[in-house]
Amino acid sequence: MNDDRHSLFRDAHEDRTTAEKIPDTPQTRAPAYRLAFADPDFLCRDELRPVRLQLELLKPEMILNERGIQSTVVLFGGARIPEPSKKAEARTETLAELSRYYDEARKFARLMTEKSMASYGRDYVIATGGGPGVMEAGNRGAMDAGGASIGFNIVLPHEQAPNEYVTPGLCFNFHYFAIRKMHFLMRARAICVFPGGLGTLDEMFEALTLIQTDRMKRVPFLLFGEAFWRGIINWEVLAEAGTISQEDLDLFRFVETAEEAMALIEGWEER
Repeated sequence: MNDDRHSLFRDAHEDRTTAEKIPDTPQTRAPAYRLAFADPDFLCRDELRPVRLQLELLKPEMILNERGIQSTVVLFGGARIPEPSKKAEARTETLAELSRYYDEARKFARLMTEKSMASYGRDYVIATGGGPGVMEAGNRGAMDAGGASIGFNIVLPHEQAPNEYVTPGLCFNFHYFAIRKMHFLMRARAICVFPGGLGTLDEMFEALTLIQTDRMKRVPFLLFGEAFWRGIINWEVLAEAGTISQEDLDLFRFVETAEEAMALIEGWEER
């Protein structure tokens, strides 16, 4: 369809600008007079929740399409995992030990971004939650390679500002966890899960469930840190109990290094 159609009608931006210049009267000051799409109080009403859900789905989707991004590699992992140079500040000894995965996430993201740049940054683009810890390492590694990366941030009571390594034009902010999760997985070509807490577990299990139930195409699903993951989840007991099938244990692989992860993903492509 010809884009000239937009010139036939008055633009919404123009009307919003005009509305800001109207005479100040009791009528124009009343909330009812505001343009609906320019009225924050109206848009935040409970009845408008379906519209807000749609807007959060549409905005990142439109921007990612405009940037030509076709596929991503998703990094999930703990916000509290420090980079090794700051591990002395970690609140527990275990977190200090896990700091090595900051470096692995950063290295993996660098290697994957170098691969992505061979496709002009359209495929295998690193996507993280945009926060600190493992997420920061992922965006930082992409920047090390000179490429772009995505940050899907979310408004939380105690955090979080986006980390400084997310590409500014690809840094999104969400209110709804559900829509944020959709964006994590809609373009995922591979999923890498590093040690983390409740948020990481939530993202990991939701993604695994989608693959297990054939709601999502199977992709390389890599868990960094076998000792950590086996220590907190007894996968074999689940299979022995029959609550998952033995075949479900093949939905993921344990890895320790960035190089292992790259080899598995590239081997998957060849298959």
